[in-house]
Amino acid sequence: MQHDEVIWQVIRHNHCSFMAKITTGNFCRNPYNVTGICNRSSCPLANSRYATIRDHDGVFYLYMKTIERAHKPNELWERVKLPRNYEKALEIIDKHLTYWPKLLVHKIKQRLTKMTQMRIRMRKLALKTREKIMTTPRKLAKREARREEKAEKAALLNKSIEKELLERLKKGVYGDIYNYPADKYNELLDMDELQVAGEEKEEEEPEVEYVEGYDDLEEEDDIEDFVGLGINGSHAFDGDNVGLDDDDAEAAEKVDCKRGRKESTLASRKLEKDESGAKLKKKARVLVEVENEGASERQKAVY
Repeated sequence: MQHDEVIWQVIRHNHCSFMAKITTGNFCRNPYNVTGICNRSSCPLANSRYATIRDHDGVFYLYMKTIERAHKPNELWERVKLPRNYEKALEIIDKHLTYWPKLLVHKIKQRLTKMTQMRIRMRKLALKTREKIMTTPRKLAKREARREEKAEKAALLNKSIEKELLERLKKGVYGDIYNYPADKYNELLDMDELQVAGEEKEEEEPEVEYVEGYDDLEEEDDIEDFVGLGINGSHAFDGDNVGLDDDDAEAAEKVDCKRGRKESTLASRKLEKDESGAKLKKKARVLVEVENEGASERQKAVY
């Protein structure tokens, strides 16, 4: 036989697995507790006649326990579904708890009121859109990056396989073994031809242009040649005229003058050609003096 006072003394003073002691007071974690406070009137274990309200997926149920079903634990609690309308739910509570203690009925109605308000707030919050911050772990990001690299490599491999098969089909390796659509094959061939044409255009040789260069060096070489000619001629004149008479010296001077004129004409022509090739450049002049020992006159030739 169940004795409520004995059960309460054992639970309260020895041990209760549902009791939670906090600085503000003692609370009860039992789901059938009406108020959530650990005391004699609210304890579902120490009261053989007890009632409460519970929520199952947004639906409220009224649970009732009587001492007549204490010997049947599987049928200990009687459950009644409450409607969504608050007023109708209160009427059903009053109907089933007519002869129950007024304090317990008042606590059950308070619990129904709080649970109804909570359900209304939950519906409003569900309708609102909220930002949800999600964290992406580093391992997952690295794994996805590796998968992308592998996919790219696989795509390149597929292209190489496709090219190899096309080459074999062109060569006629397979013959009439496979029945493949000719339209797609022709499209692939056209694409290959377009690619080859584009590569040939890219590989065309660039235009070659010729630019003038080393003009100053060529002019310096020409001037050095003229100077060398003049100096060699003067030395030759000096060596040949030593030991000659006045008549022979005059004849030699005439021959030298003719040679100087010919060389001057040739040098002038060459300079004119160089000036036509290189514009805006000054004409080089060379002054050559020839002096004979026996003659008092000096011959000057300008090149």
